[in-house]
Amino acid sequence: MSAPLLLVTEIPVDENPAEALAAWQDRPTAPGSVLYRGLEAPTLLELTPLEGLAELAGLGEQWRQQAKALAPLVVGDVRRQVLQFVEAPKPAPAGAALPDTPYVQLRHVEVKPPVHEEYLTWRDGTIFDVVRTTEQVDTFLAYHSLLSTEPGVMFVAGFSCAPEDYLPAFSSQRYGEIARHAHSRFVTEDGLYTRLYQRVAEAV
Repeated sequence: MSAPLLLVTEIPVDENPAEALAAWQDRPTAPGSVLYRGLEAPTLLELTPLEGLAELAGLGEQWRQQAKALAPLVVGDVRRQVLQFVEAPKPAPAGAALPDTPYVQLRHVEVKPPVHEEYLTWRDGTIFDVVRTTEQVDTFLAYHSLLSTEPGVMFVAGFSCAPEDYLPAFSSQRYGEIARHAHSRFVTEDGLYTRLYQRVAEAV
C-alpha cells in the first residue's frame, strides 16, 4: 500500500557518476528507500516512503553525512521535496509503497488553483483512463506537493519494458489531445515536465 508521504531527493552529478553513486550508497538509508539514476540528465534520485512528517527529524544526521560525502563529487546542491499521496490509478504490488520496476518516470504538472478540483475529476476520465488501459504502465501513483518550492501534481509511473516501448503510450494522437486540453484549461505556463530514471540495482 502506498505510504501517505513520499520524500523525493535528487542531486545533479557529472557525466561519470560512479563515485557519487558509491558515496550515496555508502551510508545508512531510510527504510524502503529506492535509488535511481537519471536517463536524460546526469542526476541521482532517491524515493523514500514516509508515514508522517515526524520521520523527517530522524533523517537530519543522515542528510548532513551525505552532503559532506557528496560535496566534492557533485555539480549542484541537493533538491528535496515531500509529496502527499492522493490516489493510485495503478497501485504498486501488494505490500509495496513504491513501484517494483526497473524504471520510473516522474511526471510533474502545476495546476492552476482555481480549477484544481475540476482537474481532479477531469484527469480520472482522461489521463487515468489511458494509464489503466496501457499495458506498458505497471504502476501509476498520484501525489501532490506538501513541502516543496516546486508546487503541483506529481505522478510516479513504474514500468518494466524498455523506455522506447513505454514512451509511445504518451505520444499517441489521443494523449496529444488530452495534453492540449490540459494546457489550455488547467496547467500553468511552466508547470509541466517528465523525467525518466533507471533503478540503480538494474543499471548496467
